[in-house]
Amino acid sequence: MEGSYGAPESVQKIQKKFALPVDSEHKATEFRLFSVAAPHMRAFHLSWISFFACFVSTFAAPPLLPIIRDDLDLTATDIGNAGIAAVSGAVFARVAMGTACDLFGPRLASASLTLITAPAVYCTAIANSATSFLLIRFFTGFSLATFVSTQFWMSSLFSSKVVGTANGIAGGWGNLGGGATQLIMPLVFSLIQNIGATKFTAWRIAFLIPALFQTLSAYAIFFLGQDLPDGNYSQLHKSGDKHKDSFSQIFYHAITNYRGWILALTYGYCFGVELTIDNIIAQYFYDRFNVNLHTAGIIAASFGLANLFSRPGGGILSDIMAKRFGMRGRLWALWIVQTLGGIFCILLGKVGSLGVSVAVMIIFSVFVQAACGLTFGIVPFVSRRSLGIISGMTGGGGNVGAVLTQVIFFRGSRYSTETGITLMGIMIICCTLLIMLLYFPQWGGMFFGPSSEGTTEEDYYMSEWNSAEKERGIHMASMKFSENSRSERGKRVGSAPSPTDGTPSTYV
Repeated sequence: MEGSYGAPESVQKIQKKFALPVDSEHKATEFRLFSVAAPHMRAFHLSWISFFACFVSTFAAPPLLPIIRDDLDLTATDIGNAGIAAVSGAVFARVAMGTACDLFGPRLASASLTLITAPAVYCTAIANSATSFLLIRFFTGFSLATFVSTQFWMSSLFSSKVVGTANGIAGGWGNLGGGATQLIMPLVFSLIQNIGATKFTAWRIAFLIPALFQTLSAYAIFFLGQDLPDGNYSQLHKSGDKHKDSFSQIFYHAITNYRGWILALTYGYCFGVELTIDNIIAQYFYDRFNVNLHTAGIIAASFGLANLFSRPGGGILSDIMAKRFGMRGRLWALWIVQTLGGIFCILLGKVGSLGVSVAVMIIFSVFVQAACGLTFGIVPFVSRRSLGIISGMTGGGGNVGAVLTQVIFFRGSRYSTETGITLMGIMIICCTLLIMLLYFPQWGGMFFGPSSEGTTEEDYYMSEWNSAEKERGIHMASMKFSENSRSERGKRVGSAPSPTDGTPSTYV
């Protein structure tokens, strides 16, 4: 590994300021998992823990549904509607969260939403009808929008060389909450019941645990987190080091970039499928294979717990492919992995034995979750100026996919659950074909290389700013990003022209 000996004095000062090596934007160029150094790694750990807490809260009900449905007299349609409500609430919340991140910063946006939605989790303990249960799950589901702030935060703190890894691990470990809650809630329920509570009282008390966890995580982010390497948004706005951007411009450049819409749709059939499985899988194994509640919870947990390595693996794979093949490598990897996820989803609906179903489900989980990590290895490069809204659109697309899938295949009795799973796999394969349409003129797409017109990274990212804004110098962050994103050329980066302003790189 190269040392910083002989680097320019300004570069050495940057290295002394931060515990991790950084680039010209002060984004970390290395990812050190076991570090808690501020601001980069501290923000990483705060973000995934908070997102994990929100996931636990949102999916705390499914593992206890056999008890809850008896207490509240829920029908299959009631349960399906509540599951849809849990993921539909975050559709617009995720887009709104992206906007909030762009304007106010990920720290304040994440802490606020996490704290605001915590009362809904507490209120689960007093649900007394199908309607109240549905509304509680709906409002609790808003907290899943913290995924957007998590991805935005990582993209703001880590350079293009490791952003896929940072996004993948933060998102994957947060998603672990969907599996962990399948173990946590039955265990908490059993402990409370053993103390002496009846089963209809025990499940209500159990919800106080995820509610408290979510509340504490909100305060941790607010008091311990930092938006950017150089400070919080409010401080940087006051000092003039960061321009307060126009919402109309941010919104315009997001919705007119077709790449964001395609990623939103394809993400609907990787993360959206994951949300769907989180809602149905415990009850599926409980009903189809006649296993007990505890066993069903363990099986369901194994799906979500695969996020420990699968989604991070997708992010790491995205960075590895980019190092060798550039952005085109990221796109090919996403298409292959997500398509394989669709194939294994079809198989999951077809197999009829318990052992084989569990094995196929685990393999399926690895591919579909890795596809999520691969997606957010691409998202940070779609737009620099509108990163928050693009992240929100993509994340919201995941929830839209979950809603549509559950409405079409798992609501009521139109299809058996196993048939719905098979049809969901077919949908994954079909929607993933749209990745072939993604094209970056400076880097190329799956089947075509860069534009013959010689488009550069500066051309692409500077197109989001008009001449008046450039004269005021408020585009400089995008200029630095374009310089640092030259690595997306893959092996061609070695022969790329040097930055015109001579901005030095930071080596470690």
